[in-house]
Amino acid sequence: MAEAVIFLGPPGAGKGTQAKRLASEMGFKQLSTGDILRSHVARGTELGRLAKPIMDAGKLVPDELILGLIGEELSSMPDPRVIFDGFPRTLAQAEALDKLLRERKIRLLGVLLVTAPEDELVRRLLGRALEEGRSDDNEETIRARMAEYRQKTQPLVDYYQKTGSLKQINGLGKVDEVYQAIQEALGVKA
Repeated sequence: MAEAVIFLGPPGAGKGTQAKRLASEMGFKQLSTGDILRSHVARGTELGRLAKPIMDAGKLVPDELILGLIGEELSSMPDPRVIFDGFPRTLAQAEALDKLLRERKIRLLGVLLVTAPEDELVRRLLGRALEEGRSDDNEETIRARMAEYRQKTQPLVDYYQKTGSLKQINGLGKVDEVYQAIQEALGVKA
């Protein structure tokens, strides 16, 4: 059965870590727009060349580029079971994704909002930047991403809350504790 889970939350909240585990243990394919975009930048594709200066400035890549990527990914799967990691980020993206899921008859299992205090998020992202050598993670860029997240993504919380799909997850616990809360929110067990 075609199914989807959406992970929302600010940068550094742990969405990627939890999405990878859920994908691995439950047979989903994780679609991380950030990972897909960084891959395009590293490979020097046309999309990568367009996205790099936007990403380096801490801005969000335009909807049409992201939605094109998502549409291509879903079209390549015969019976998609996907996790959207950090996507959608805007109300327009959410509405476009809802339409895409309906058209492809993909059932939305839930929208997981992983949260943590901003100071903890900045600490995590700076640590990740050192470990992974990510040029898009310095304190100035991180703060810009947080401000843009609050401004553009907050309406998604209201949108998904109204649909009854939103489940709030505290991202401060141990990785296993957070994962257990996610499983309970989705009503699944590995």
